[in-house]
This record gives sequence, C-alpha cells and structure tokens, in this order.
Amino acid sequence: MKIFDTHTHFDVSDFDTDRHVLACDAKQAGVDGLVLIGITRQRFDVLWQTHQWLLEHPDIFPRSYFAPGLHPFYIEEHHQDDLHTLEHHLQQNACVAIGEIGLDTFLKQHRVPEIYQQQKYFFNAQLELAKQYNKPVLLHIRKAHADVLQMIKAQRFTHGGIAHAFSGGIEEAKAFIKLGFKLGITGQISNPNAKKLHRVVQEVGLTHLVIETDCPDMTPLCCQQSETSHTRNVPANLVYVCQSLADTLGMNIQTVEQQLWQNSMTALQL
Repeated sequence: MKIFDTHTHFDVSDFDTDRHVLACDAKQAGVDGLVLIGITRQRFDVLWQTHQWLLEHPDIFPRSYFAPGLHPFYIEEHHQDDLHTLEHHLQQNACVAIGEIGLDTFLKQHRVPEIYQQQKYFFNAQLELAKQYNKPVLLHIRKAHADVLQMIKAQRFTHGGIAHAFSGGIEEAKAFIKLGFKLGITGQISNPNAKKLHRVVQEVGLTHLVIETDCPDMTPLCCQQSETSHTRNVPANLVYVCQSLADTLGMNIQTVEQQLWQNSMTALQL
C-alpha cells in the first residue's frame, strides 16, 4: 500500500504528546506522503518546523509537503501583513500549494456582509499569489460553492488543486473538475448516510478524486469510539478512507490506491 494524505493539520497541539509514534504508524500503514496545511499566520512557524522535522526522518515518517495559507474560518485573526508573510514563505521555502483558502458561511457571524467581504478579499489575494508563484490551491468551502467557483473563474485561475472535504453536489463537482481541481474525500465516505457524497463519487469516478484525513478532524466512522465525544483522527486512518472509497466505487483496492497516488501527484504538481 502507498497512499497520500492530501490534507492534514498534523502540526496542531492535539499531536504534541505522540506525534513521533503517530508518524511511524502512518508510514507503516502505507501513508507515504502527507500535506501540512496552513490556518493562520501565527501557526506558520510551527507548521514549517513540523514539516522540517518530518523530512529529517524519511525512513520512518511519511514525506511531508508544506502548504501555508490563511483559512477563511479564522478571518477575524487575519491582517494585511499576513499576506506578506505568506508571500515570504512562497519566496523562501518549498511550498507545494497555498492552503487552505476559500469561503465559509457555515456560521451566522461569517454571513455578515462585512465579514464575508473580508473572506473574499483574502481568498482573492491568495489566488493572486498562487497565480504569481505557479502554485495549486487547497480549497476550503462551506455553503459557498457558487461564490468560490465565480471567483476562481473571474481570476482565470488555471493551476488547479484540491477542493478539500468536498460537500457539494454533482453539478458543483463537475464544475470544479472542469476548472482543473480534484475532489478531496475524507472519512465521511465511510458513513452510509452520506448519500450525496456517495452519489458524487460514483458519478465523477476515481480519476477526479484524492483522499485525506483532515486530522485531527473528520474521523472515519469505523474509528470513532463514541457518538458523544470527539475521537481524534490520525494519519494512519487514511487506510479506512481508501477502503471505504473502494467499496463505494466497487473497485479493487490496489487499483484505487494506484490511481489515487497518481491523482495526488497531479493535483499537487509533483
């Protein structure tokens, strides 16, 4: 098995006590690559340090890829200077993509016009940086698919990337694919009640998909220990995402693994 976790937050404090063990577990489970995703400027240094630490142990850890970005959910924490810091990383460090970026109107507070306009400003600015530095983007989209699509088209953005934790419908999925994006499939695929996601996956087919844990969140159903408390997701759980996707598609697991690896390399321009 050789699989690629295209979206992790493996730098966060949830993993501070056992990150070494979990990185070894992931490698042994077949996770051969993972992307460390940005949230806020304040965490860029920790993100970079975790990335460098993983790269120091290639024999026992998955290969790490660095993707700094300013997450729309934390829009109140972002400042203009943060964009300069992001550009500094793009200039000085090996960045595989900019992420995670996009729009989020899940919470009422983020639907306030001034706040949503700020999200759009930072999303647009980061799309411009991605164009300037020839990078794909890792998209965060909650209840804002139409606006994200419109802004990508308006920017004439052609570097593609991944629509992380895809939650849209079939037509939206096809629209992102047409713009050069892969769809990120999380542990939600293991939930038999996620019927919309299952329909999307079956409709678009394996060629347009990648898999991700989004750890420590999006824990696959089979790994959840309680319905009343959050069970921390870990990179090794990617094997369950992969198996659930193969089951949904009715395909051989080895075929699915090989195609997903190629899809990940394509999406990240590796």
